[in-house]
Order: sequence, then structure tokens, then C-alpha cells
Amino acid sequence: MSSIFTKIINGEIPCHKIAETAHFFALLDVFPLRFGHTLIIPKKEIDYIFDIETDEYMQLMAFAKTIAGAIKQAFPCKKIGMCVIGIEVPHAHIHLIPMNTVSDMNFNAEKLKPSQQELAEHASRIIAYLK
Repeated sequence: MSSIFTKIINGEIPCHKIAETAHFFALLDVFPLRFGHTLIIPKKEIDYIFDIETDEYMQLMAFAKTIAGAIKQAFPCKKIGMCVIGIEVPHAHIHLIPMNTVSDMNFNAEKLKPSQQELAEHASRIIAYLK
């Protein structure tokens, strides 16, 4: 059975896509900790990030670095935090989160609930810095 991320990548579930390559996909988290919270996903459905082949893992990190640079420009902050949890969805993914304090990365905090219009605007802001 396909993960929710595979369904998103395949276009079965809508998303606010930031970027896509032959091997990776970036999209906004629909329940972000901070505006600009983006998920980086390998298209290959692998549950545990450290099971990804080394070359592909390095390419995933390079893709994440590019997206993080655009997020930081679109949502000015001190740093872009990176976190891999992977418990709730059995498909490896990286969270990139604009942060000014360590509490901005608290996954126990109440999530934001932006509208679809706000998410579309946030995606456009990030995409503008990728070009």
C-alpha cells in the first residue's frame, strides 16, 4: 500500500508543491509549526532515512539545502532547522522549519492552521527564490 507521500507525489492527493526532481519532492506541510515549514521527500518509498543508499542520501541532502536557502529568503529567520522523525508516516522525509528559537522546532506545540490560500501564497514565496 502506498504511503500518503507516494499518493501526493503521484498526484492522487493535492499539495502545495515547492519543487520536484526525478528523485525528490518538496512540499509545504499543511499543519506547519512555522510558516514556510516544508517537507523534503525521496520519491522512492523507503521508511527509514538511513536505509537510503549513500549516494541518493547525499543528493537528498543537497536538494534539502537548496530548498532551505529559498525558505530562509522567503521567511526571514535566524536559521532553517532540519528534523527527521518519520514515526507517523512510513516514508522517509525531512522537515525544514524557519526558526528563531529552539522552541520553533517543538513538535508537541500546537500546529498552525493556514488556509489553502495562505499555503498557496507561502509556496509561491519560496518558489520565487528558487528561480
